[in-house]
Amino acid sequence: MKAIITYIAAFIFTWYGQLYAQSSSLVSGPWAGNVELRTASIWAQVSPFVKSVAVRYHPLGKPSEAKTARYNDALGKEFNPLAIHLTALDINTTYEYSLLIDGKAVKTNFPTRFTTKELWQYRKPAPDFSFLAGSCAYFNEPPYDRPGKPYGSDSSIFETMAREKAAFHIWMGDNWYTREVDYSSSWGLEYRAQRDRSLPVLQAFMASMPQYATWDDHDYGPNDAGKSYHFKDASRDIFKKYSLNPSYGERGEGIYTMFSYSDVDFFLTDDRFFRSHDDMPDSINGMPNPQKTFLGPTQMEWLKNALLFSRATFKVVVMGSQVLNPVNRFESIRHYPYEYHDLMRFLQEQRLNGVIFMSGDRHHSEVIRVPREDNYPLYDVTVSPYTAGVSKASGPEANNPYRIANTLVEAQNFGRFSVSGPKGKRVFSVEFIGIKGEKLGEWNVSEEELKKPSK
Repeated sequence: MKAIITYIAAFIFTWYGQLYAQSSSLVSGPWAGNVELRTASIWAQVSPFVKSVAVRYHPLGKPSEAKTARYNDALGKEFNPLAIHLTALDINTTYEYSLLIDGKAVKTNFPTRFTTKELWQYRKPAPDFSFLAGSCAYFNEPPYDRPGKPYGSDSSIFETMAREKAAFHIWMGDNWYTREVDYSSSWGLEYRAQRDRSLPVLQAFMASMPQYATWDDHDYGPNDAGKSYHFKDASRDIFKKYSLNPSYGERGEGIYTMFSYSDVDFFLTDDRFFRSHDDMPDSINGMPNPQKTFLGPTQMEWLKNALLFSRATFKVVVMGSQVLNPVNRFESIRHYPYEYHDLMRFLQEQRLNGVIFMSGDRHHSEVIRVPREDNYPLYDVTVSPYTAGVSKASGPEANNPYRIANTLVEAQNFGRFSVSGPKGKRVFSVEFIGIKGEKLGEWNVSEEELKKPSK
């Protein structure tokens, strides 16, 4: 009898151990990103004891056409974020996929699907589409948060976002918030990224649409950090591991990149890796100081050439900090006069059509309009915050004359953007959406309004 009891106990222990291993083997994900015409990538993070990971995928409703792509790099580390790249896909096709961990399919309580892009060029008008964007996602962790009222607010906003039928989402910086316990080691920086990305409230949202990202100071390092941050290379490596952008800077520096959807090009800039400290002198002997850099010479050259190369109806430049706001007292490229005026002069001289800026950081949302002589006005659409504390406009910004009326949103929100309309009359729109899906503000601009005046 004793032997039987021992056998049963061992069986139960083994059964529970296997059940626990299956439930805890997936730390975060899976979700699809960098979805193109014939390629896509699947991201996930697994536990250290996992031996193998693969993705099984097939066109929606056609399981008989399933294929398997395997992850071939090393596993077994403390943090195991990974990407599996799928190739030879069909255009404009919805795929279902499942993650295989140690040969067994992981069950999720949300759909795992993605749709490849449509080959519309030279065949039909540019497709209408919508996308989401925003910034500043703070998730409380009491042992390491500052004392007092928690800074992170209602994270159910991501459940609302997960229900949106959007083509993709852009994280515009402060995608997670490093703390004092994180700044001084690469382990700390990665702990913060993996911890926040593993939170249950994010999983369905991340899988609901492809994700793109740039960063700002809090997901780069300490508050207001720039080029002097001694873990900047480690931070870049971690950002690469926890995102699925098409590329990351040049020559091992920076994270800037671009992607296209329909007739819109998106330029995701890096406002941290090359950035001088804010207190670097603005000018020397009355002239703008070229050593006070925001984007840096290499990235600025890339951005200019990329804009010149673009034939998109709308050319959207995304920055972690605001771009145009003349009365912004906080971080902005306007406080880096050499590069700011260089970029503005370039846009004026080249007379590029369709340029729009998008930004995060400010903990409120708004649309800034800056007029230009003999050219169309420039606009900066700021969207913030997701869950971090709200900051109300004050001082000169309280009644900012450069703000479009009825666009100031001083509450948690995200941006629901859309691009629609017939050729030659496309419209770029944004609605600021609250936690429960309520509309808090809106703005739009037409293709025709973003064209240089005819001479």
